[in-house]
Amino acid sequence: MAAAAAVGVLVWAEMVHRRASRRALGHAPAPGGSEAVVVLGYRDAGPRANFVNRYRVRVGLRSQSPHASESVLVMCGGAVGGLVPEAELMARYARARGHTGPILLDTDSRTTAENIRNAIPLIAGADTIRIASNAPHALVGRECLWEMRPDLAARLARADDDRLGEAPILKVAAAIIAMRHRRRSAR
Repeated sequence: MAAAAAVGVLVWAEMVHRRASRRALGHAPAPGGSEAVVVLGYRDAGPRANFVNRYRVRVGLRSQSPHASESVLVMCGGAVGGLVPEAELMARYARARGHTGPILLDTDSRTTAENIRNAIPLIAGADTIRIASNAPHALVGRECLWEMRPDLAARLARADDDRLGEAPILKVAAAIIAMRHRRRSAR
């Protein structure tokens, strides 16, 4: 019985992620233009990027299109949980994973809405915009961009944030957080 319940929870989390990954997207132009991949931070005490931020950076890196004329990573997150801004910790991790392309930093934001607000000047010139995190959190970021700048949100494309069976514990936690967030927002 417990095994069936656990499988049910995992399947539910996969469905939440799959659905979230495909919502609130724009009509991004055909491949070949410039792109910005915004990586949303998570509270991090440092001195190295924590598990969640490392996962989000990997999602951001694999979300970059090989067909883009230019692709920039935009790391977002201030010093919320420690002395070093999350954006800096994530940028260091991306470099350690071999990323040699341009990285822009928002080192001041403390919330998802602030991540998006502070990223806007950094992404305004991109033809395609992707928001990288776990899928439900990226959806929140996309919804924030739609509220703040629908003209930019029209350029939103999917990040590679939904892979079957990947990070199951993180997916369950993210799905539960998303469910709570939606309930609070509905009130």
